[in-house]
Amino acid sequence: MAEDADVIVVGGGLAGLVAATEIADAGKRVIVVDQEGEQSLGGQAFWSFGGLFLVDSPEQRRLGIKDSYDLALQDWIGSAGFDRDEDLWPRRWAEAYVAFAAGEKRGWLRAMGHRIFPVVGWAERGGYDAMSHGNSVPRFHVTWGTGPGIVEPFERRAREARSNGRLTFKFRHRVDALLTTNGTVDGVSGVILEPDNVERGKSSSRKITGEFTLRAQAVIVASGGIGGNHDLVRQNWPSRLGTAPENMISGVPEHVDGRMIGITEAAGARLINRDRMWHYVEGIRNWSPIWPHHGIRILPGPSSLWFDAAGRRLPSPLFPGSDTLGQLQYIMSTGHDYSWFVLTQSIIKKEFALSGSEQNPDLTGKSWLMTARRATNKGAPAPVEAFKTHGVDFIVRDNLADLAKAMNALAGNDLLKTEDLKAQIEARDREIANPYAKDTQVLNIHNARRYIGDRLIRTVRPHRILDPAHGPLIAVKLNILTRKTLGGFETDLNSRVFGQDGKIMPGLYAAGEAAGFGGGGMHGYRSLEGTFLGGCLFSGRNAGRAAAKAAS
Repeated sequence: MAEDADVIVVGGGLAGLVAATEIADAGKRVIVVDQEGEQSLGGQAFWSFGGLFLVDSPEQRRLGIKDSYDLALQDWIGSAGFDRDEDLWPRRWAEAYVAFAAGEKRGWLRAMGHRIFPVVGWAERGGYDAMSHGNSVPRFHVTWGTGPGIVEPFERRAREARSNGRLTFKFRHRVDALLTTNGTVDGVSGVILEPDNVERGKSSSRKITGEFTLRAQAVIVASGGIGGNHDLVRQNWPSRLGTAPENMISGVPEHVDGRMIGITEAAGARLINRDRMWHYVEGIRNWSPIWPHHGIRILPGPSSLWFDAAGRRLPSPLFPGSDTLGQLQYIMSTGHDYSWFVLTQSIIKKEFALSGSEQNPDLTGKSWLMTARRATNKGAPAPVEAFKTHGVDFIVRDNLADLAKAMNALAGNDLLKTEDLKAQIEARDREIANPYAKDTQVLNIHNARRYIGDRLIRTVRPHRILDPAHGPLIAVKLNILTRKTLGGFETDLNSRVFGQDGKIMPGLYAAGEAAGFGGGGMHGYRSLEGTFLGGCLFSGRNAGRAAAKAAS
């Protein structure tokens, strides 16, 4: 039986590109198969903010941040909460990944031309004890160029490999089955979809024009997660997070549907931790959508007041930027699937950013002049101001009574009472007069401003929410935004997939989100952020190198 390549990679996202380029660099022949067109190369990474989890980096040290492998691993394990028998390999992957992030990750990327914005962000700050969830220090390193900036080195390497004959792209090829010979996975089969030059991210045609079969010595599944398939998200929704939301918006395109995960599981692969997932609670409906139910996540600073649907402040420490899944669990416990930010123009100007390469033209376009204007403009960044003007989830009013009335109108109920909101906001405002307080959120604001990065560009000077000088008042209705699958196919550190009998399936590898970013779920229950792109890099690299080495 003739082989079409040494290795087949299913999926042209970041993990697939990394795996494929490692195989080509090893002198092997590789085919990348993807159901979307060439315009979608890079997958979800292209749309990302480009955040990377790094430990003890030069960027951290320049800002006075003291970090270490031990501290980062402490934070990771405290956040992951590994507690299952099947967490053996996920935990090993976690330990190896933190070592990668504290070691060669930055230098490996830098050698390919990758660069980092100099101010390190502080995501998932926790707020519990030292051994619980959260980053003890800022570790969120934004790629200069955002998502396209992280894709570019690997796309360039892939195109170079194509030009020298070691890599072949098979776009608009949808895999329907994995092929096996004598117990070894050695190929894929499926259908060819008609060409479609639809814009990246938009739903493409599913009209079939032919069939295909490809053979190789190994297959790497790097097909992504399930975030565009709300039915599958609800099917896997864990009871610990309450009842699955009735209303959700999508942080990923429609084709991120989990279809290849089902195909690979049907071939015998062991899928673990499928109930672990990562969805955001600060989602807003895109006023200019690209894909169905298109949502954008607000990346908030620490100062907005957060209320549930009934107008109660979220309890400590569930403040903006603290604990994504803790916030999700609380919100779903209220019987509603939305919540509210209440803030001022001063807060939105300095503290609101939007996740996504297309929402950050300054960083994506690598413009230092445009980026500097974030600190000097009178208004918020232009994409944020556009959402404030056009977004259906934004309300702007001059006084609290009118704001509460409009909030109720948008929600279609009368749950919010002006006097209740006023009492809570005024109580918080009274805490602002001193550099110390008992309100935990106010303490968090003071703590954030002790870090120079937050003080300069991410945390506004403390002020009273109801002070007209900082107005107008703004309310934002926050939706549940689907994003990442934390579980996946169980793999060893060489990305080889375990079968349902507990034995390695010869010839089959998995990388990226399909593998839970490594091992079947290296994040455990919670992410520290900046770790999804990094997980694609690390697992894709491991898979590509191992598959290339195994190919004769």
